[in-house]
Amino acid sequence: MVTQRINRIIGQLRGIERMVNTKRDCHEVLQQISAVKKAIDGLAKELVVEDMCKYMAKDESVKIRKVIDRVMST
Repeated sequence: MVTQRINRIIGQLRGIERMVNTKRDCHEVLQQISAVKKAIDGLAKELVVEDMCKYMAKDESVKIRKVIDRVMST
């Protein structure tokens, strides 16, 4: 799952590069940059959750995910 997210982000970045090289509208490029930022935030959350869940009991993982979502959303 993490590898898929990373590959998707890489694809998005390449798309941004093409957009800049073809002189696409600034607004369109900024929209894609915003999407990449959100994708990176999602990747960071996933990595933190995976790491935390290694040290917690399985039944605690749902609680951990909720706490991390709250913390990283602020």
